[in-house]
Amino acid sequence: MPRNWLFTTLFLPLCMALSACQAPGEDIASAGSDDGQAAVDDIAAAEYIPAVMPDDADPALWVIRDEDTTIYLFGTVHILKPGMTWFDEAVKESFDASDELVVEMVKPDAAAMMKVVNKLAIDKSGISLRDKLAAEDRAEYEATMTKLDMPVAAFDPLDPWFASVNLSLIPLVRNGYAADQGVEDELLAQARARAIKITGLETLEQQLGFFDNLAEEVQIRFLNFTVDNIDETTEGMEQMVAEWANANVDALGRLMNAGLEDEILYETLLVNRNVNWAEWVEQRMEQPGTIFLAVGAGHLAGESSLQAILAKKGLVAERIEY
Repeated sequence: MPRNWLFTTLFLPLCMALSACQAPGEDIASAGSDDGQAAVDDIAAAEYIPAVMPDDADPALWVIRDEDTTIYLFGTVHILKPGMTWFDEAVKESFDASDELVVEMVKPDAAAMMKVVNKLAIDKSGISLRDKLAAEDRAEYEATMTKLDMPVAAFDPLDPWFASVNLSLIPLVRNGYAADQGVEDELLAQARARAIKITGLETLEQQLGFFDNLAEEVQIRFLNFTVDNIDETTEGMEQMVAEWANANVDALGRLMNAGLEDEILYETLLVNRNVNWAEWVEQRMEQPGTIFLAVGAGHLAGESSLQAILAKKGLVAERIEY
């Protein structure tokens, strides 16, 4: 496997890193807030009916308009298998009508990326990752690494959150998913071909900082959760992509946010970021223009969705049917 798979996490919004860990239909713990609990309870209580991948993917799309400003909201999946067709019909028409692309993060060059990784994702305490784990958790972690044909010490220099994200990506890469085939990759290529403005809502340091600033015990819980659910990673991803392709927004939101079992994770990685982005949208609506705003699909579903927060500000996102 190419070594650069280690850094595919840098191309993924953080909720996506959590999302593929939960298998459809499993019991999951509380998200720790009323909104998160509602989403968690729904999927735990109801029998999950797997989605079927359609021949023609038509992901959900919304629009916010006033007299001189239009903002399209598009939910993305950030790692896909090659060959999937989704950039057509209303999605392409809306994108072609836009004069600015806004994404969660515009990834920096390799040198800048490595600088931030070394600063935020590499352990500075001198204690190896495995030595931070309880005996039982360490045994399960090492067994998982062995099952994945990885050296058990491979992630020892990493912070627990970074090890967890990378661990969850191994089954995906081995099952045909490619970090350069995500929705943002296509949108960015199209934007550059048209020479339109490209804006990032966050920087790489901010995105990695969300995880790095978590208490170590929370990071370790995240890692243990990933280990416990590693066998379901690919199945969970397949279902999320199918729900996304079918524009099944509610089901997709439940799947994508199922891994946010700690209140701090739910608030830090989903709610707080949506609040910040809603402020950006509100301010941007004061300027004329047409914007195509593409963020992880989990941010556009559920009680704490970007649209729900915008609605409280009087900005209504209308669903585009196509």
